[in-house]
Amino acid sequence: MKQKKLNSIRFQLGVILLIAVIAVPLLTPMNKYLSIPNEMVTFNNETPFEVPDLGENIAVEASGDSVQAIDSSSFYPNEPGNSQLVYEVNGFPIKKVNLSVLEDLKVIPGGQSIGVQLQTLGVLVVGHHQVNGADGAVSPGEKADISVGDVILEINGESVKGMNDIKKYVEKAGENDKDLEIKIKRGKETIDTHLQPVLDDNEDEYKIGLYIRDSAAGIGTMTFYEPKSKKYGALGHVISDMDTKKPIEIHDGTIVRSSVTSIEKGNNGIPGEKQAKFSVRENKIGNITKNSPFGIFGKLDDAISNGGYNKPMPISLSHEVKEGPAKILTVVEGEEVEEFDIEIVSSVPQKFPATKGMVIKITDPKLLEATGGIVQGMSGSPIIQDGKVIGAVTHVFVNDPTSGYGVHIEWMLQDAGVNIYKENDKKVAS
Repeated sequence: MKQKKLNSIRFQLGVILLIAVIAVPLLTPMNKYLSIPNEMVTFNNETPFEVPDLGENIAVEASGDSVQAIDSSSFYPNEPGNSQLVYEVNGFPIKKVNLSVLEDLKVIPGGQSIGVQLQTLGVLVVGHHQVNGADGAVSPGEKADISVGDVILEINGESVKGMNDIKKYVEKAGENDKDLEIKIKRGKETIDTHLQPVLDDNEDEYKIGLYIRDSAAGIGTMTFYEPKSKKYGALGHVISDMDTKKPIEIHDGTIVRSSVTSIEKGNNGIPGEKQAKFSVRENKIGNITKNSPFGIFGKLDDAISNGGYNKPMPISLSHEVKEGPAKILTVVEGEEVEEFDIEIVSSVPQKFPATKGMVIKITDPKLLEATGGIVQGMSGSPIIQDGKVIGAVTHVFVNDPTSGYGVHIEWMLQDAGVNIYKENDKKVAS
């Protein structure tokens, strides 16, 4: 009897192991674990989960309709330069892949001031206004349930690429007394609606009662480019629309050379900013294909120079960054890239992408005199430590402009499409 029971247990274990081996190629890596307290997080376009505040070494796993807390400290690498990607079945690890930075991976640090021109995907709705028609003041767009932050993708079944596309449809529909068939994008949802243009009595033209925008422009700083592929990263944070505060979904974009003309220091809780000039039609140096939480990315037309810092440098992963002295490269006048002293006040070893990985403080007397600390337009300035590129300046503390946040370089490289890891060995855990 005992022998039969033992054989039954052995058979069941054998089936479990067989299922585990077959399932390996279909498993999801543990990149579903995030250290983001008090945020609404969506996994695989499913329903958002409320993530509880669980402490700095706690991650969250979303599975089905449940949320489970996990101690993420065990996911951090034990050896400098290495990390692990763990595959699992029902919480049990079955394969580990050790990762380290490619030995020959080097990037050229930036520091150049750049002008940024973005063309939105569709046309962005940034506000409503009243149209004085025969029946009084009304906003046709608002009546059609079009909200601020919506993106107009199509009108009457045809793609909308710019504001000029809107006007011809509005005039034609108004003259023929017909509705416009509008397709809008709201977050991840696509919505169809109908809009009836109204003749404005004051200006004698048909209007839809919407403020719209199809482009955005500004200045920032180049962070790096990879010399072989010419893929680059800049800014270190997402570009959001100034009115809706939502990230701009881009159709295309351009970066150009920019020259800093003056710097306005921050005061009374208002951040300072660089004043610069650039032409979107001249001095183009590359395109923009991506606008993500970690910056803007694309490809350079040709190699660019930043003066005396044109030698390729290795990078450091987040857990290799040390508290203490470091430097940034940025422009305070004209197009000259200069090196300035800073201090890494703290750095978080991040196993998963997050935008605020470092707290930095400007210590260089020359830079403090010129700018008062971190100013708008400085975002993207590369951070150098021990001859390696470790990240970029991203945010300023409004009440202390000498300090701010930095993002780790590995996340920018990943969003740029630069492969930074190599697999050292694979093994099945017993």
